[in-house]
Amino acid sequence: MRYMLTYDLMESMRVTNQWIGASAQAMASYPMWGMVPHPGFKLVEAWGDVTERSFSRMVVKPDWGINSVVGTDGRDHIVTVEAEIERPFGDLIRFVVQGRPEKRRRILLVAPMSGHYATLLRSTVQSLLPDADVWITDWHNARDIPVSDGKFDVEDYTLYLADFMRHLGPTINVIAVCQPAPLALAATAYLAAEEPKSQPRSLTLIGGPIDPDAARTDVTDFGRRVTMGQLEQFIIQRVGFKYAGVGRMVYPGLLQLSSFMSMNAETHARAFSDQISRVAKDLAGDHDKHNKFYDEYLAVMDMPAEFYLSTVERIFKERDIARNTFTVADRPVDISAISTVAVKIVEGENDDISAPGQCLAALELLTGLPDDMKAAHLEPGAGHYGIFAGKSWRNNIRPLVLNFIDANTPAAKRRKKSA
Repeated sequence: MRYMLTYDLMESMRVTNQWIGASAQAMASYPMWGMVPHPGFKLVEAWGDVTERSFSRMVVKPDWGINSVVGTDGRDHIVTVEAEIERPFGDLIRFVVQGRPEKRRRILLVAPMSGHYATLLRSTVQSLLPDADVWITDWHNARDIPVSDGKFDVEDYTLYLADFMRHLGPTINVIAVCQPAPLALAATAYLAAEEPKSQPRSLTLIGGPIDPDAARTDVTDFGRRVTMGQLEQFIIQRVGFKYAGVGRMVYPGLLQLSSFMSMNAETHARAFSDQISRVAKDLAGDHDKHNKFYDEYLAVMDMPAEFYLSTVERIFKERDIARNTFTVADRPVDISAISTVAVKIVEGENDDISAPGQCLAALELLTGLPDDMKAAHLEPGAGHYGIFAGKSWRNNIRPLVLNFIDANTPAAKRRKKSA
């Protein structure tokens, strides 16, 4: 019960800060203050506006906001989001481009379950839609999942991915971003042994911790320092009375957000200070650069406790994927069983979350895959976010990934052999 009360206390603090911000904004914008044109009122109003917006966004799932895409015919085609598979902990959704013939390229984006919604990959989806049919894993907020729906750990996540790949068939090209990279690799290996015909055509792993020990970061150092008992005692809480998942053990999104913010506290403090100044000077907009980023960044979701704990224990501490000892439902998952799926690794030179070398370790595990079906790219100057949603992604990485997908189609392979 004390965990539940702690959870509700955090939510109460969030609501209180949201109310204080709204109250300050309302008080300082009252028309009568026009008789006393002091800049202090504008600053209080701006502070209240930014504060209220920030704390209110923490419990709202962002919209995809992808309304249309320009086709090869030069026309705008309406985009709708449809769920093809619905599961308690996550759905497989498709971005359907109305009135456009099916594309030759078919891509499944595997989004992280690491505190943010799948909409964090909105710009990635937007960049791929003109050239491909796109699906994505849409993970649910654990606070909204009733306890009766059971557990969800790294094995369940892997089986979800295997089911999604099986559903989409052998012509799908999988792109796993960050945290799910090792589990996407495991799901592919699982299918290689259980249902070889259901394997994807290609697998692109972007900045993921295949072997966390390959290069040290603050994230891997944290994983080494803390014990599983400490994590369970100080991080895991029960969902409070406000949500459908009441009683479920989770790693709360608000607690995760505090961790995210503390990693770059000075940068975030400066960003909010500058935004308050812009709002006070009437230079800010509802969808300006600051709001566009933080409306997404501040929107956090609770993670199932068993998924978080098993990720720390099996991926970071025990290094099950790196040592090729991962199991699913007591069945060994042998990475070397992958022999027909082309694999590309993408890393960022300045990635401080999954440092260069962590994801590249996957290629050493793929002993059954020919060298000509392996590829790797290190993006100069790119940080973690930039390798899937920034200028580096748009200008350099995206074209390389699409070319890799095209080069591993059956027709391209036949041309290569005949040449």
